[in-house]
Amino acid sequence: MNVPLTESIRNVAVVSYAGSGKTSLVEALAYCAGSLPAPGSVSAGTTVSDFEPEEIHHRTSLNTAVIRCSYQNRVLNLLDTPGSSSFIGETRSALRAVDGVIVVVSAASGVRSALQRLWWMIRDSGLPCVVFVNDLDKDGTAFENTVEALTKELEMTAVPLILPMGNGAQLGDIVDLLQNRVVTTRSDRPQSQPAPVPPEWRDRVDQARRRVMELVAEGDEALLERYLTDGVLTDEALLEGLQAGVQCASLVPIVGGSAIRHIGVHTLLQSLVDLVPSPAGRAHVAPLQGVGLIEGGESITRNPLPTDPFSALVFKTLIDPFIGRLSYMRVYSGTLEADTAVYNSTRQVRERGGHLFSIFGKKYTPITRAAAGEIVAIGKLKDTVTGDTLCDEHVPIRYPGIPFPRPVVSFAIEPKSKTDIEKVSLGLHKLIEEDPSLEFVRHIETKEMVLSGMGQLHIDVALEKLHRKYGADVIVHAPKIPYRETIRSVAQAQGKYKKQTGGHGQYGDCWLEVGPLPRGQGFEFENKIVGGAIPRNFVPAVEKGVVEALHEGPLAGYPAVDVRVTVYDGSYHVVDSSELAFKIAGSMGVKKALEAAHPILLEPLMTVEVEVPAECVGTVLGDVNARRGRILMVEANGHIEIVKALVPQAEMLNYAASLNSMTGGQGSYAMEHAHYEEVPRELAGRIIEEHKMERHGAVVH
Repeated sequence: MNVPLTESIRNVAVVSYAGSGKTSLVEALAYCAGSLPAPGSVSAGTTVSDFEPEEIHHRTSLNTAVIRCSYQNRVLNLLDTPGSSSFIGETRSALRAVDGVIVVVSAASGVRSALQRLWWMIRDSGLPCVVFVNDLDKDGTAFENTVEALTKELEMTAVPLILPMGNGAQLGDIVDLLQNRVVTTRSDRPQSQPAPVPPEWRDRVDQARRRVMELVAEGDEALLERYLTDGVLTDEALLEGLQAGVQCASLVPIVGGSAIRHIGVHTLLQSLVDLVPSPAGRAHVAPLQGVGLIEGGESITRNPLPTDPFSALVFKTLIDPFIGRLSYMRVYSGTLEADTAVYNSTRQVRERGGHLFSIFGKKYTPITRAAAGEIVAIGKLKDTVTGDTLCDEHVPIRYPGIPFPRPVVSFAIEPKSKTDIEKVSLGLHKLIEEDPSLEFVRHIETKEMVLSGMGQLHIDVALEKLHRKYGADVIVHAPKIPYRETIRSVAQAQGKYKKQTGGHGQYGDCWLEVGPLPRGQGFEFENKIVGGAIPRNFVPAVEKGVVEALHEGPLAGYPAVDVRVTVYDGSYHVVDSSELAFKIAGSMGVKKALEAAHPILLEPLMTVEVEVPAECVGTVLGDVNARRGRILMVEANGHIEIVKALVPQAEMLNYAASLNSMTGGQGSYAMEHAHYEEVPRELAGRIIEEHKMERHGAVVH
């Protein structure tokens, strides 16, 4: 396969909410470009981009798939991203690899809040966009209504490039306003048939074209002057002005039709060729695209030229059961030959390098080299993970990593069989390599394995993959809350351990004082022994006994924290005293002292940030209050309200499902640990009793 010129490449992410028709559109684009002999179907599980068994089962995209096509001597790398907010990490990483975006909007569903969140992400990245209004063949839809909603809800300068000839089920052909021609598409063949505009449509088409000229001219003083002087723009001037507006993200072309019936798909393909920049073109308007750091922290730029030193960013990792480990990378500069060693500047390790592949869904075609601007897969990199930079070892550069969102839901998991423990651990670590927005930890305090993700679907799919790929099955339940204990007052107690046996006995005696520390200070140990009441060499043993005893507090056996322990007196026996004896004495003494120091139960509080449509904010605020939360701030961001609050972790276990119910699936949230606070007395008693019963049950069992 020949290496394409950088100027001929178009790297485009296809994004939207679930159910908008992204995958069907990618299928139609590949078919109409001539790269597919026949289009597949999402419902039948035959599309090229939804090839994982879990995607076919759930009938939705769960991973970013790359579909490489050729059209009009251009190479199109289409990145089909998941629509579910549970997989937003896949979309974030895809946006780092592309130079443009197709935003799909279903005319039947309209502009959802999920699309607004995506739009902010796209705007932050400064990527050029083309919108495809899908489902115009469904009853009750109207192209102009969707364009109006996009302009209003997303505050974009929308430039409609088509005029549908009919609405709903009567949708037939479309008029391409740039070509000033009717585009007829038959669903049984990929070619489009241009035709002249019928006389009865001439006035409407001329009016729509004038509107396009006005929108394009308004963003360019020279074009505006020419338009006002001549009353018209030439086709060449119109295209150039539109290209400039799209590439600096000030204008958003709107195309529409039906992905399943292939209506409007050829016009969209032409828009990708004409309006979305190549990697070289993108570098002119977004010079930061190739900016990274060299050793010492100095910024440096790589140009998208085959002659520059090689550099690339890994934006996805896939562990294929047949091919092995594959790293999807966007080549920013230079050229890489297959089976050539590369340098991972993020990890500062040398990788042997493997075969290079072009990507078409699950089909990987070996290639000999990859040049600037390309999206390819490289095999068998041992230490490289998603977000790492690969480069020439002699001229290293490191690009910023990919900011993955923090998980919002957690479940405790335990293997169904003891023989599956290693399978579960190994399998989950491999799944996290593929999807860094998953987290897997073993909590020392609760002695649980906890899997965290972006939503219920995210966790379900991860466990389905764990079973399919690694043969491990788990039992899932709500995780235990890592409560802690502390004290309110100062208390003293003696810890004395005396044991007489046939030979040497055991003797350790210490007096301890415990007192509270400010929240979050942890533990302090102070030695105030004077006069050799306890020999200096035995004091560390006392501290060791204290530390071990603090692992289980006096109320319910949760770890005791924010405690200062002072050893201030004691006694010893010349023969019988030992480190072990003083360790036991320290443990006995601190337990007695804690019981006398008014122990209390602490619970973890989370900082929660909830994004909801404005009309739902009252319901959400009421719900947060009902969860014992404290509202910190409410601020508006367009049509979205952002609620920040402190909420006990125990009240957030089922929040994802509740938020979906309250907002019709249009809300999202993120949370992270804030600090510990005292549990209200009436709740503390119930929690302590439940924990004691649970521990007693475990002992009996």
